Amino acid sequence: MAPLKLYTFSHNRNAYKALIAAEYTGAKVEVPPFEFGKTNKSKEFLAWNPIGKVPVLQTPDGPIFESNAIAKYVAKSSDKGLVGTSVYETALIDQWIDFTTNEIDAHLWRWFAPYYGYGNKVQEVEDKAKEACKRGLASLNSHLESNTFVVGNRVTLADIVAVSQLWTGYITMFTPEFMKEFPHVDRFWNTLINQPKVKKVIGEVQQVQAQPTGVTTWFEGPIGKLQAAAAPKAAEPVAKPAAAAADEGEEAEAPKPKAKNPLDLLPPSPMIMDAWKRLYSNTKAKDFREVAIKGFWDMYDPEGYSLWFCDYKFNEENTVKFVTLNKVSGFLQRMDLARKYAFAKMCILGPDDGPFVIKGVWLFRGPDVPQFVMDECYDCELYAWTKVDLSDAVQKERVSQYFEEPDEIDGLVLQEAKCFK
Repeated sequence: MAPLKLYTFSHNRNAYKALIAAEYTGAKVEVPPFEFGKTNKSKEFLAWNPIGKVPVLQTPDGPIFESNAIAKYVAKSSDKGLVGTSVYETALIDQWIDFTTNEIDAHLWRWFAPYYGYGNKVQEVEDKAKEACKRGLASLNSHLESNTFVVGNRVTLADIVAVSQLWTGYITMFTPEFMKEFPHVDRFWNTLINQPKVKKVIGEVQQVQAQPTGVTTWFEGPIGKLQAAAAPKAAEPVAKPAAAAADEGEEAEAPKPKAKNPLDLLPPSPMIMDAWKRLYSNTKAKDFREVAIKGFWDMYDPEGYSLWFCDYKFNEENTVKFVTLNKVSGFLQRMDLARKYAFAKMCILGPDDGPFVIKGVWLFRGPDVPQFVMDECYDCELYAWTKVDLSDAVQKERVSQYFEEPDEIDGLVLQEAKCFK
């Protein structure tokens, strides 16, 4: 498919929907230079959208306007499940897209707009908009109390639209104090905004600390940078082919090699991660202690690897079993960047009626939890990490138990276990 062109002004929440969807589907979306009040008033643009609103997506088949329609087009450009895997799931995604658009975003706009120079401040209108926005947030909060994502157990277009719209609130009116009333929405926001594909589009977000009391200003952001990169540049001398440069005595610059992961630069280890993963996977349950566990300790190299216990910091939140399981599944999904260098067993422990405790053990290449993992995977901050002391027989046996999955660990009933390998 030829690259799509998305016409929008800088930092437009409605453009974020399509740009984030493109990160998940792999669709190529360009953001041409755009001057609001000029580009969207041109004859060409008005032929695409007669009322001159943005965003507008130019496709090989013609233009599309209305941001949710644009986002759905991009989401459907690749079979990644963003718009659902069944008729019912697709309907649920559409339902929640309509809900967050009409019950949160529309009211939020009427609430914050006068403070940013869009219209006059009328107290009665502001009060009604604020209460309506809070009502929408409360409904979403109730839904997210038992759901990690808006629909299903993975990111869909419903999540992408929601986080794009919540972004406006978090930079204008949704202070930490205000969001205390909506803790599950706040948890959802922090989960989504720290997804690498979302962060690539939106960037770092500084949550507003106090609601404005007077008119304030807007600002530039990642979309502005994309447009600057796409802007026409002054003519530059045509680069000479490397051979021609060499003929004239110029030194042709060699392409820079891709930077290696620091873990690949560590001294060789006699322990091979894949060998352990194969042993773990191929050993039958009845032989696990004698074959897999013994084999692990025989091959373990404390100089080249390290073992870490992880304990979830907020277990009091874990009152619903499947939601707790979704937390662990999401964590392991986001740890995929470390799959080459890690192995783990994550366990959900506790009584049948909760609350549930999340604990685990991780095997990492190198002496520490890799820095790139701590930097890239938001979930790591939600866990306390303790290096295993192998001189302590109790801790060593605890590692073996996590790998083996007995009925109880640390005196708690084992409800579920998930392996990262």
